[in-house]
Amino acid sequence: MIFLSPIIAFAVTTVLIFLILKSDFRKLVQDIPNPRSLHSHVVPRTGGIALLIGILSGWSMMSVFPWWIIFPLVVVFAVSVFDDIFSLPVKQRLPVHFFAAVLFIVGAGVIEQYGWVLALVLFFTIVWVTNLYNFMDGSDGLAGGMAVFGFGGYGVAAWLMHDQTFAIANVTILGAALGFLLFNFHPAKIFMGDAGSIPLGYLVVTMGIWGYQRGDWAVWFPVLVFSPFIVDATVTLVKRSLRGVRITEAHREHYYQRAIQMGVGHRIVALTEYSFMFGAAITAVCFREQLFAVGLWFSWVLIYAVCMFLIDIRWKRWDQKSS
Repeated sequence: MIFLSPIIAFAVTTVLIFLILKSDFRKLVQDIPNPRSLHSHVVPRTGGIALLIGILSGWSMMSVFPWWIIFPLVVVFAVSVFDDIFSLPVKQRLPVHFFAAVLFIVGAGVIEQYGWVLALVLFFTIVWVTNLYNFMDGSDGLAGGMAVFGFGGYGVAAWLMHDQTFAIANVTILGAALGFLLFNFHPAKIFMGDAGSIPLGYLVVTMGIWGYQRGDWAVWFPVLVFSPFIVDATVTLVKRSLRGVRITEAHREHYYQRAIQMGVGHRIVALTEYSFMFGAAITAVCFREQLFAVGLWFSWVLIYAVCMFLIDIRWKRWDQKSS
């Protein structure tokens, strides 16, 4: 019975997506190709609704779950659904992300435990990663795969620390993400939309902080686990900011996007990213109790730097030939 929650999350997500694709509900929100898209045909963008219902259904089987995880999650989910349907401007949805971050910071007792300075850092981290996950949801199988490997890493680490309840809570997210991935791996039949990517980004940080509070891992652990997303998005947006470009403006400059534009293909990009996701998660789990793990961090920084450098070089050559 201990794995009932992830099984329910997987089953509910899978069944709901199947029903969505067989009904007119798939037409509620559709991703229509544009010059910034990496796909060439219309795809439903309602998979995130099934994903979140799957997660919440699985968690409903668990005896205790704090309101400061659930309530902010539902808030950002609801606003993200409206965003998918009505394309809300940033000035309307970003305050909701701030509100959700405040609810978590207050509810989890972050200020009392760590002080105002760290609470403020974590506040902006929640908002940043919540949106970062959305930035990285642009290729078949990518965001769903990161959820599988990332929350799987959380689950394994918590299990090894004998925190079975928290482990199952994270594996429940994995189960829902796996159900979604069945329909999202290339060629994708459905996308998750903001209704899926925004709540997942919120959960990346809040579950990471909660795991640290429970003593399951060091403070750097969640950052390394989700580093394949964090590094790509952060470096790309910093480079755009230095050029004076608005970071909220849609683009195709992420490293995974450039790889696809150069002809690598969604499937190969996803599988390559999966290898990074698995490697980051497994090494983080192995060294989870080390306070700093400097050597581990240096190794991964070097790996990412080399990969980005090689893609940058190839992109310049490809761009020159294309123009």
